[in-house]
Amino acid sequence: MGTLALERPVPTGTTRARKRRVVGSLALVLILLTAMVVSLGVGARGLTPSEVWYGLTAGPGGADPRLTEIRLIVQTVRIPRTVLATVAGVALGVGGALIQGYTRNPIADTGLLGVNAGASFAVVSVIAVFGFANPFQYVWFAFAGAAVAGVVVFGLASIGRGAGNPLTLALAGQGVTVFLAAMTTAVALSDKASLNALRFWNAGSVAGVGFGVIWPVTAFVAAGLVLALTTLPAVNLLNLGDDVARGLGVNIALNRTVGIIAITLLAGAATAACGSIAFLGLMVAHVARYLTGPDYRWLVPYAGLLGAIVLLLCDIAGRLLVRPGELDAGVVVALLGAPFFAVLVWRGKFKSA
Repeated sequence: MGTLALERPVPTGTTRARKRRVVGSLALVLILLTAMVVSLGVGARGLTPSEVWYGLTAGPGGADPRLTEIRLIVQTVRIPRTVLATVAGVALGVGGALIQGYTRNPIADTGLLGVNAGASFAVVSVIAVFGFANPFQYVWFAFAGAAVAGVVVFGLASIGRGAGNPLTLALAGQGVTVFLAAMTTAVALSDKASLNALRFWNAGSVAGVGFGVIWPVTAFVAAGLVLALTTLPAVNLLNLGDDVARGLGVNIALNRTVGIIAITLLAGAATAACGSIAFLGLMVAHVARYLTGPDYRWLVPYAGLLGAIVLLLCDIAGRLLVRPGELDAGVVVALLGAPFFAVLVWRGKFKSA
């Protein structure tokens, strides 16, 4: 017995860390599921758990107007916004973690690639030119604008003496963002409908979008997630420095290109469906890094789960704070994100990637 006890493997620090991360990820999944259930019951018309269950399981028809109202609220209002908040939160969380990894910039956000500015410019332009009013009509132009902006930023960062440098990427993104913001303002000020759409767009909301938009957006997010997951080992090596990564056999140009495409798909799809939601990717990437350490194979999934949880909770809070009215989820996220960013700067986190 003594020999057997001596031969029993002793858990190493790596094993303990892996178990802690697995338990943490399961806890986050449980919190996310709980938040989704709460999201179905909270709003101007509060629903009990039994009413939520009825709304989820009831079919069309029925003579009771109250039960019909419950079914319609759950199936046509609460479920779509809950699904969209989850999908967009995952996309922005993963995108935020990836952009920080690829740029080695701890205060980078998905807006760094100009995707938010590109989507906003596309929306106001098509509304001014074509008079679109339905989100299903202009969401595809928003996604196209986000994608084009990301490609332009990446293209500018890939030419010249600083090609491929994270600082060059950040400067290119900032330049394109400022230019597109100016163009967006110019178009919006010349067209009242565009100005109204821009005001809603900049607030960032997960309400009022149907499954006709959500399912295609989810497909783009899924494609971005697949690409993102394939690049995680390379991101770990790139954070050691380009020279070290190259020496270890990493194709830097290929991996950075795939990563930028993944970020553009994720952030572009989420922005197209919800509008501009600032600070979310920045916040959850730092919280995920605190929970998991610098290993992007764990950090990125954690950031996705945290992004969905935070966006859902902010949407729920927005429904409760000003009942019977609502605050858009993007506004609540900004109220959390601005002080979070200030604390990062105050603590000097921007000094190290």
